[in-house]
Amino acid sequence: MENQRDVLSESESQRAHWRTVLHEIIFEADTPLGKAFDILLIASILISVLAVMLDSVQVVQLNFGNWLYGIEWFFTIIFTLEYILRLLCVGKPFKYAISFYGIVDLLAIIPTFVSLFIPGSQYFLVIRILRILRIFRILKLAPYLGESRLLMKALRASSRKIIVFIFTVMTLVVIFGSIMYVIEGGNNGFTSIPRSIYWAIVTLTTVGYGDISPQTVLGQSVASMVMVTGYAIIAVPTGIVTVEMSKAFARPVSTQACPECSAEGHDVDARYCKYCGAAL
Repeated sequence: MENQRDVLSESESQRAHWRTVLHEIIFEADTPLGKAFDILLIASILISVLAVMLDSVQVVQLNFGNWLYGIEWFFTIIFTLEYILRLLCVGKPFKYAISFYGIVDLLAIIPTFVSLFIPGSQYFLVIRILRILRIFRILKLAPYLGESRLLMKALRASSRKIIVFIFTVMTLVVIFGSIMYVIEGGNNGFTSIPRSIYWAIVTLTTVGYGDISPQTVLGQSVASMVMVTGYAIIAVPTGIVTVEMSKAFARPVSTQACPECSAEGHDVDARYCKYCGAAL
C-alpha cells in the first residue's frame, strides 16, 4: 500500500514538474527556451498570415496554390498542438480558454477546419496576426502592458458616457436624415428615410463620400449645420476617455503569467495572482 502511494506520489510529482517546465517554455519569456519558443511562434504566425494573404492573389494561387494549401494546414496543425499544450500546462484550462489570448488562439485554428465545409472561410485565418501581441512579453515591454491596462480601465470607466453619446448621435442622424428626406425628396437622391440617415451619418462623421448631396438651398443650409455639428461632436468621446485616463492609476507590471489561470499584468512585487489567488 505504501509502495503504491509512493508510486502515485512520484507520478504526480513528475506530472507537476513537466507541467511547470511546459508553462515556463510556453507562457514565460524570461528563460532562453521561453524566449526562443515565442520568437519561433511569432515567425510561424507571420509566415502563416503571409501564406493566407498570398493565397488570395489569383496569379499566386494558380501557380502555388497546392504549396500554400499545404503550408496552411501545416501551421494549423502546429497551432492546434500548441493550443492543446497551453490548456494542459495551466491549472485552470477553462479560464485560459475564455481569456482574450485563449479565444484568439482558438480562432487562429478554427477557420481551416471550417473551410472543409465552407469554402473560402480559411481567409479568416488572418486573425492570427492578433497573436503578435505576445511580442510585448518577448521584448519585456512591461511599461506597454501597464499602458494597455490603463487604457482598458479608462474605456471601462467611460463606457456608460460613450453609450449615451452614441445614442445622442444616433438620435441626431435620424432627425437630420428625416429632415433632408422631406426637403430634398427622391429626385435628389434622398429616396427614403434610411438612405437619408445614411447621408446624415456620412456627413456628420465628416467622411463625405459624395454619392448623395443636397441640391436645394435649404438642403445645403441643413447640410452645413450637420457638418459643423460633426466637427463639434468629434472631440466628445476623446474628451470623455481622456478624463477617465487622467483618473486611472496603473502601477508597473511584470511579464509573468499565472501558472494556474495564465493571466498577465500583475504588479512587479505581486506574490499571488490577482485573478485566481494562485502563488506566482
